[in-house]
Amino acid sequence: MMINSALVKKLRTEKSWSQEELATASGLNLRTVQRIETEATASLQSKKALAAVFDIAVKDLEQMELPTMQTHEYKTITIEWKQGFFAGIKSAPLPDLTAILNKEGQEGWRLVQILPRDLLMSNTVEKLVAIFERPIIS
Repeated sequence: MMINSALVKKLRTEKSWSQEELATASGLNLRTVQRIETEATASLQSKKALAAVFDIAVKDLEQMELPTMQTHEYKTITIEWKQGFFAGIKSAPLPDLTAILNKEGQEGWRLVQILPRDLLMSNTVEKLVAIFERPIIS
């Protein structure tokens, strides 16, 4: 089981105890105390012994696992879209969005958003911008 080794060491030094003195006070083996402080692992019995000697709750010795932040990389692709589509005129074949998006998905990319690139400048849309993300695995 994981244990907060920094807290154990802090409480031990506050009492001005050596590792050997902590081992004697808690009834643990010196090697066990050394392992707890260096490897941050301890059995439930060792946690109980340390909690008793430091007069704290066993749960206070639990190692707090910090959530890991996941980082992503992003990319955009531009999809040509015939101008009259949004006006209801289908004079040219439309791009196969399903095939385009599935191709990116097979490479590990997740679609975040699709934006009409030209909509802000005019009333027609000629291109779409697809924004993708995928986690960076370190």
